[in-house]
Amino acid sequence: MLSMWWDGLILNALALLLAVGLDRALPEPPGRIHPVVWMGRTIAVLERAASQRPAPAFIYGCIIVILVTGFSTALSWLAVIALASIHPVAYVTGSAIILRATFTVRGLSSAARQTRDALREGRLEPAQASLRNLVSRDPTTLTPPLVAASAIESVAENTTDSFVGPWLAFAVFGVPGAVAYRAVNTLDSMLGYRGRYEYLGKASARLDDALNLIPARLSALFLLLGGALGRLPMRRAWLIMLRDRQSTASPNAGWTMSAIAGLLGVRLEKPEHYVLGEGMREPNAEDISTAIRLAERTAILGVIVALGLLTIRHAILG
Repeated sequence: MLSMWWDGLILNALALLLAVGLDRALPEPPGRIHPVVWMGRTIAVLERAASQRPAPAFIYGCIIVILVTGFSTALSWLAVIALASIHPVAYVTGSAIILRATFTVRGLSSAARQTRDALREGRLEPAQASLRNLVSRDPTTLTPPLVAASAIESVAENTTDSFVGPWLAFAVFGVPGAVAYRAVNTLDSMLGYRGRYEYLGKASARLDDALNLIPARLSALFLLLGGALGRLPMRRAWLIMLRDRQSTASPNAGWTMSAIAGLLGVRLEKPEHYVLGEGMREPNAEDISTAIRLAERTAILGVIVALGLLTIRHAILG
């Protein structure tokens, strides 16, 4: 029994570390073979049949969540079962490849660097255009400080969605858990908006909020610890986070964004929506660089915690 416990832990730990290594070494997989792209296309097809009436739209939105999340999770579960039956090396390699598709550290950092570099060179329009890889808001009217703020906010918020959340889901529920997390997050990113998708995306948005209650707060804590390691003012960041965490419409995004505002000592604003770090200076390109470093330290802490949870899981379940 001890051998089974230890073997399972080693195999899953290797899968996680290999997935992180693949993310660092390789770019995103091509869209034609990327599972998240497939999820997005499936959601887009299903969305076409949605009613505009509130009750039918809400019910259909629930059905979409069940279909997309259930199918994706079941498919990944069957895949890891098949891989495990072949050989431990096949299990580790295959699990790492599937897990790698559910998160990205490199992609987030790379997208933020594009915005930073354009701002550094004074090229506002390319900086605005590059923001489309990070945020859903219209960037064309944003000033340089608002472009920098948007990039910083996205880096902070996406420490949860892009890697901490999927890693925690993997640590507790294995590869199917990480795939389920990414399916819900993809549903929320495509349907979880007010207006046209007010009722169709309500189930996706609420489920995504619930799944991120713990990961978002852990991500904020990791950002604070990463800031302390870089000798940034952790106490100020803690106070700003406690003051401003509820300023955003999302119950989760405000934690990481207000934490990073306090660490950097900058004012982060989404016009007509919220202001975080009121009274502090406007951000610039160099603040994006610091945000990227903080996100990468958060990733290191996230891996460590995920490995710890993985150990606890195997110790309990055997």
